[in-house]
Amino acid sequence: MLHFLFRFGLLKFNMSQITIVDLAETLGLSKSTVSRAFRDSNDISAKTKARILAKAEELGFSPNLYASSLRGNRSQTIAIIIPEFGNKFFSQAIKGIELVARSKKYHTLIYVTDHNVKNEASIVRSLVNGRVDGVLISASGEGKDHSHLQALVDHNIPTVFFDRSYDDFRGHFVTGNDFESSRLATQHLIDNGCKRIAYLVINQNVSIGKIRMDGYKRALEDNRIAFQEELVLDTENDETENKAAIRNLIRTYRPDGIFASVERLAISAIRVAQEENLKIPDDLKLICFSCLDITDLLNPSLSVVKQPAFDMGKQAANFLFQSLDKPTEMVEQQTTLLESSLIFQDSSQRIRISKKN
Repeated sequence: MLHFLFRFGLLKFNMSQITIVDLAETLGLSKSTVSRAFRDSNDISAKTKARILAKAEELGFSPNLYASSLRGNRSQTIAIIIPEFGNKFFSQAIKGIELVARSKKYHTLIYVTDHNVKNEASIVRSLVNGRVDGVLISASGEGKDHSHLQALVDHNIPTVFFDRSYDDFRGHFVTGNDFESSRLATQHLIDNGCKRIAYLVINQNVSIGKIRMDGYKRALEDNRIAFQEELVLDTENDETENKAAIRNLIRTYRPDGIFASVERLAISAIRVAQEENLKIPDDLKLICFSCLDITDLLNPSLSVVKQPAFDMGKQAANFLFQSLDKPTEMVEQQTTLLESSLIFQDSSQRIRISKKN
């Protein structure tokens, strides 16, 4: 019968190409409403549910098959998409995610974008074939075109961002209180005598880079220190290029303090300081965001803003499984902020000269 209808133009859709989006558009309803009908949810009226199922049958789909695919044939797998592996933050966040996933009897697949939005888009598009039931993602931090995220929406795959997000994402986003932490970190450098503080960032226009910079600028403003664009270094993901840029910054503008928005930029700054025969903290004070457990063993010990990475991953996973249990359609981003810890150590402290008797 379906073949007859399609052949003679009475059915405008190809059955193999119909998606829940097509059905929703045909009915003039939202995707989440149609999805709830197939989940046999009580959140919609019996009349609306009957209308949806009738239209699905009319278009050649069995409501029972839809319900089975949505309710009974889950992959029991979620994807975790991160920008990089070489960062203690992400290993701790993944531990938090996997703790929740295991409690739900779910497996995890981990994908790395290398901070490349094209890689991110390719990964996302490979996940819409039923391989995963949900996605946890930390944004690559590149590009203005995030249309690939729509593929997840169109296939009703719940998505939660953590640590890094895009402004145009509508859904749960779990991150640290980066603005206040950055303000306090910069204030600490000022309190310890710094007047020319450089800010090191990778892509200042994306979420964490932008927000951390805002906190840095607020501390300068609070202390009537003029913001200087030349003291902001927007870097790349290549360590050799980063070191060259940091060396040029130090030689040209002579900062007396550095606030690094990510850990690896602080490490590069330490290496450059050594090569330039600058002593930390005598000649240059330093603080950064970092989840390293060995900061106290460095010489000098490294002052850090330590993010609650484990809790961030755990909270993001909880939001994802809530969305799997009860899908909701969000019209804006819902951000959850978790408190970071500021650990002030030798790299940022004012030098204390001991008096000899």
